[in-house]
Amino acid sequence: MLAAVLKDFDKLVLEDVPVPEPKMGEAVVRIKSCGVCATDYKAIKGIRRNVTFPIIVGHEPSGIVSAVGQGVTQFKEGDEVIIQPSGYCGHCANCRSGDTHYCKHSFVTGGDGPADVRNGAFAENMKTDAVCLFHKPKQISWDAAALTEPLSGAWKGVIRYSEMRVGDDAVIIGVGGIGLLCMMVAKAAGAGRLIAIDVSDYALGQASRLGATHAINPKKCDPVKRVYEILPEGPDLVMEAAGPIEAVKLTVALLRRGTRWNVFGITTHEKFELDGGLTHFLEARMDASFGTNPQAMLRAIRLMETGLVNPEEIITHRFPLTDIHKAVEVMGTPERNKVMIHP
Repeated sequence: MLAAVLKDFDKLVLEDVPVPEPKMGEAVVRIKSCGVCATDYKAIKGIRRNVTFPIIVGHEPSGIVSAVGQGVTQFKEGDEVIIQPSGYCGHCANCRSGDTHYCKHSFVTGGDGPADVRNGAFAENMKTDAVCLFHKPKQISWDAAALTEPLSGAWKGVIRYSEMRVGDDAVIIGVGGIGLLCMMVAKAAGAGRLIAIDVSDYALGQASRLGATHAINPKKCDPVKRVYEILPEGPDLVMEAAGPIEAVKLTVALLRRGTRWNVFGITTHEKFELDGGLTHFLEARMDASFGTNPQAMLRAIRLMETGLVNPEEIITHRFPLTDIHKAVEVMGTPERNKVMIHP
């Protein structure tokens, strides 16, 4: 089969590799679509260094089951499926409490996080545990289905952890792919005023098209002053979905008494300061969210199935696997949002 194998930083090679064979409890999926996440791009370009070579990255896939291993009864050859990239043991205390993304024996297919990183979906086929598969509703497109994992992460952060409520005034800092999904989930949940903040006018244009009531570019104004002009009482919820430490600092600057804030986008080990007394008296509640779990995946599928959120609306570019190098180039440009690979 054809696969894009990352041999070293900035050395992505298209080559023929053996089709994986499923062992007990596993399934092989013929990939129809896979999103390109920023973590994939960072691995390819060497921006993140926790990569072991060779590896096939790509962790946002959908496809058709092509083979199943012994003991797999819930899926069969020909089933259309969505793949959760994070695998789990199902037996540790974290798994049994429902927090499978905390699993002590977790693995990830084509992504980042645990020590056990397995080949992902920038290939014609990929293998994973059958427990990581979900049946794809017929009305959901392959591209939308492939974005279930990032959509599930947005639902988990905005709804489960930060408890978005109908009528809440929300600020989303960073409206790239994941920020737009957070914004779309917040809109579906009944946000009042929905403010998008980004340094890219292109991204802000996308956000306005998809439901933001206000757009702020911090390069052009004081973002704190502007938010408080729009929301004199301050925001109910602030989602940091950007990544840079400056976005986290802006989140802190936006807090008023009782604001819920979620450190969602940053993954680098950088520091920011909190005033202890001010934090005490503000009673602002901080949450953070990473990864996904089966509950969040099911909720994301329902959001798509009922038409409340269509993640396909954030896609700006599509490439066949043979043009993956062009896709990587596009990922490095400012005027793009979600990039998809079609093996």
